[in-house]
Amino acid sequence: MTLGTVPASRRRLDRARDYLAASGVGALLLVKTENRRYVTGFTGSAGLALIAPAEAFLAVDFRYEEQAAAEATACTVLRGGRDPLAALSAAVAGRSLGTIGFESEFVPFAQVTRLREKLAPAELVPLATVDRLRWTKDATELAAITRAVEIADAAFAHIAGVLRPGLSEQAVAFELEMFMRRAGAERLAFESVVASGPRAALPHGRATDRILQKGDLVTLDFGAVSDGYCSDATRTVVLGAADDRQRRIFDVVLAAQGQGLAAIRAGASCRAVDESARSVIAGAGFGDAFGHSLGHGLGLEVHEGPRLSPQEDAVLEPGMVVTVEPGIYLPGWGGVRIEDNVVVTSDGCRNLTRAPKELEIPLRG
Repeated sequence: MTLGTVPASRRRLDRARDYLAASGVGALLLVKTENRRYVTGFTGSAGLALIAPAEAFLAVDFRYEEQAAAEATACTVLRGGRDPLAALSAAVAGRSLGTIGFESEFVPFAQVTRLREKLAPAELVPLATVDRLRWTKDATELAAITRAVEIADAAFAHIAGVLRPGLSEQAVAFELEMFMRRAGAERLAFESVVASGPRAALPHGRATDRILQKGDLVTLDFGAVSDGYCSDATRTVVLGAADDRQRRIFDVVLAAQGQGLAAIRAGASCRAVDESARSVIAGAGFGDAFGHSLGHGLGLEVHEGPRLSPQEDAVLEPGMVVTVEPGIYLPGWGGVRIEDNVVVTSDGCRNLTRAPKELEIPLRG
């Protein structure tokens, strides 16, 4: 059987077992929704998956018993009624698991205490890198992300024809979000950012009742979800003619993004990619106005690894999907951010985002 004919559920289980072996634990417990979905195929919001070298269990409560049986076909589904943990405990009783790794950066302390009680005598071992299972995307995941990006691109094309002085930020956000839902998004990837005028200096400025005015900078940050996978795009525009300062800062951010995109390829360090874009902004005299990382991974979560950041040691691999989103934010004046979603390839990257990067929106009516 070739790799292309191996079902995704089997490939992901095999990947989890490779991680299990490398971590040196007897089994891997998955509580986080995205990790559990990735490995088992179960899309419900609650449940416990336990992956062992030769077995895979998925324990769910009454609400999800039929759904789990239909979706998690490579797992033994445990019908947990009101207590899935009790069902899992009973299923593994007598097995010499020794140690069970869990998602230390996600599972709260109170839940760890209960897990230790129910899964004894196995010892629970904290693992901080479980999310890395999802960093590299397969063809099915890339198709879903591509569709989510296409929805976001279409939404920007639509909203560019709607923007005008007199609209409120909230009205723009509503129109943007309704378009994405009508275009096929199963939900929004996050609460949309619409920040105009001086509020564009807020990197995550949520929409308010502020009324858009002629000459305003407007930052739009939005994303769609398709088959569970997210897109995340940002465009900054001016309503009407841009002034010299707006144009200069926009051009610096655009040049920084271009440098960041050019630096992405398999084998490049995330830190180096961040620095390639950051150096452009710093060289233009705006280094203190770019306070966030250059980008982040994108997948079942809108923010996942790897990060394109000065603090990230990871190296990029083919199939990773990351955002590239430099920005300059000047309190009392406004800000500019431009963001694309790209797939890492062996010799560069493939940009999925097609929305134009044009600063000025012609005034209408």
